[in-house]
Amino acid sequence: MSRRRLQYAPPADQARDAMDTSLRTRFDAGMRRLADDPYGHGSAAIDKERERREATVAGVVIRYYVSESVLTVTVVRIVYF
Repeated sequence: MSRRRLQYAPPADQARDAMDTSLRTRFDAGMRRLADDPYGHGSAAIDKERERREATVAGVVIRYYVSESVLTVTVVRIVYF
């Protein structure tokens, strides 16, 4: 299985940058695992569209898109408290 490249839409990138160091370290490690298998790790399709997904990574809820043609996972939303 090929690892996909991770990229973040601007709002998701800003939320990631705002995380404290401990959370961001755990989150980044979890995202590396998710990039290996974006359809696993307890993720769920949104509106029955396989490529639009939602998952919880290190206690952080994310929404992302999977592009098989360019092996990319694009995170579009990050929600945490």
